[in-house]
Amino acid sequence: MAKQPKSENKKAAGAGAGEAAAGGAADGSTGLETFLATAGSLTPTERLAIVNQAILLLEGFYVHLPLKRAMHAVDPLQRLRLLRHRLDQLGGETRFHAEMTSIFTSVRDLHTNYMLPSPYAEVVAILPFRVEACFEAGKRRYIAVTAATETMPDPAFKDGVVLTHWNGVPIDRAVAAAADRHAGSNPAARHSRGLAGLTQRPLIVVPPPDEEWASVSYIGLDGIAREARFEWRTLGLPSVITGADPDAVSDQATALGFDLETIAVQRARQDLFAPHVAEAQLAIAAAGGDSTQFVQGTASTMPDVFTAKPVTTASGTFGYIRIRTFSVNSDEAFVQEFVRLAELMPKQGLIIDVRDNGGGLIYAGERLLQTLTPKTIEPERLQFINTALTKTLSSLHGAGSQIDLSAWAPSIARAVETGASFSCSFPITPPERCNDIGQRYHGPVVLITSARCYSTTDIFSAGFQDHAIGKVLGVDNNTGAGGANVWTHALLLQLLGVGGNPPPLAPLPRNSGMRVAIRRTLRVGRQAGTELEDLGVVPDFEHKTTRRDVLEGNLDLIDKAAALLAAMPRFTLDATAAKVAGKLRVNVTTANVQRLDFELDGRPQRSDDVTDGSRVIDLPTALAHGKLALRGYRNGELVAARRLTF
Repeated sequence: MAKQPKSENKKAAGAGAGEAAAGGAADGSTGLETFLATAGSLTPTERLAIVNQAILLLEGFYVHLPLKRAMHAVDPLQRLRLLRHRLDQLGGETRFHAEMTSIFTSVRDLHTNYMLPSPYAEVVAILPFRVEACFEAGKRRYIAVTAATETMPDPAFKDGVVLTHWNGVPIDRAVAAAADRHAGSNPAARHSRGLAGLTQRPLIVVPPPDEEWASVSYIGLDGIAREARFEWRTLGLPSVITGADPDAVSDQATALGFDLETIAVQRARQDLFAPHVAEAQLAIAAAGGDSTQFVQGTASTMPDVFTAKPVTTASGTFGYIRIRTFSVNSDEAFVQEFVRLAELMPKQGLIIDVRDNGGGLIYAGERLLQTLTPKTIEPERLQFINTALTKTLSSLHGAGSQIDLSAWAPSIARAVETGASFSCSFPITPPERCNDIGQRYHGPVVLITSARCYSTTDIFSAGFQDHAIGKVLGVDNNTGAGGANVWTHALLLQLLGVGGNPPPLAPLPRNSGMRVAIRRTLRVGRQAGTELEDLGVVPDFEHKTTRRDVLEGNLDLIDKAAALLAAMPRFTLDATAAKVAGKLRVNVTTANVQRLDFELDGRPQRSDDVTDGSRVIDLPTALAHGKLALRGYRNGELVAARRLTF
């Protein structure tokens, strides 16, 4: 975990009237110029090795290559071949990294990255504030939010000032230019990435700023136009990934879907804007991982993952749970903590907020869906691209292997004859694991998304919509549209190295890295077979972010979500069960349910027409396993379900 930065106030010489010099830098940070002057030591041979490995990786495993060539008119393989030919003409190492990053960025895929070696991999270039977009009187404005751990050198530069120019460029154009340096796959995603990249750039995947400082023109809260100058600094982020190790051969490593850039920015923002989260994590770690002494009320045992609270609005009081990441070590612990929090929330309705969630463990996202609906969850299906290398990979890892690819292997092998572009599709998360818990929250649910939702969060949002669990409310007109499972070069190198034959890939020099989207996701339900990549999840309703949202805890956004919840139907199905005199006595309370079916240890027992209220029902027998399932119907549609053990 990155160290918490402390405030420091340095005022550069020569700052004129109306202009604040660079300041508010964090202790332990380094000026960008100083950092770049000492970074980099790749030899020509090492640069050549990196380019050759990139060609092998994209040509042999990149599942979206045909789609990206068609949708974005790009050819990353040809660019890599040209780079290989012109390496001796390229110049310094910074230029090499910039060209490699540009080639990978051109495919507009945040899963597919060139990851710079140390020391770039451990730092983020930062300014001591962030820029947020909001709408006022129908026009988009850009306002500043300052870091909690920093002291601004200009006293007038406060939360809510309106930015007008960035380095002399009108702010709208500056955001658009910044978006071109990022790999968002649709206009909303690119704008969101450009906005974040104005002030935070993780150098592992994003080029460092060309400028050493940013000159920002703004309108102060007093209406006076001013200009401030902020020096770019580099802040260490030694542990960006908090979940499963993506390079280790494990079941979890092959079930990851996350945007490395968003997670790195999120870690930097946590340290700068929410230091209390880092403090809570440190306290839990100091207690040997025992979080029970820190949990009071709706406080989470995973403070970097969840925030939960009841919210009172004009439409009523509802539950609110923010899920900041799916990057966790255990999907079991993740789902259990969500259920615990959800059951503490008001039953009138629940707002689930996944804005800016960069993804993580696919199991966590897909298994969570069942807790919100009585329906059977169908996990999304995934495909490999058919190439000689995916054929080799699938043949090396069949049934009984730690990484079982036996389901995909026959169709990949068949492609030699059929010429099919992609393998058959199968789920990563086993269907039985997607349905092993059942519904645990019975009120209506609204899901809030943004264009910075990506990967596992895209998959979760798509599953939420495809199973008609509730309404989707977006602050943008699409999610980030990351529809894939991502594997690293280091993981593939190990998986291809089994069987005694030398792997076709080779180690990368100087701890550099690469990632590739290796399996693409296809939606289920009404949009069955539709690619998630580039298309994303279009919300049912859109909310334009307001100034109150940015500066006052999303008040207008929560009000909009609450209004949607208030208009949705509510169903109640509460029950307890106990053995009494050789029978199973079930106490049931229902509302808005017309029929109730009982199933004991997998066997149907009875079906009753019911009205609102409570009743006691005795079942004639109690089988050994002690599992009771209740299903409530209205107008023939399954609307509520509950599972009990006794």
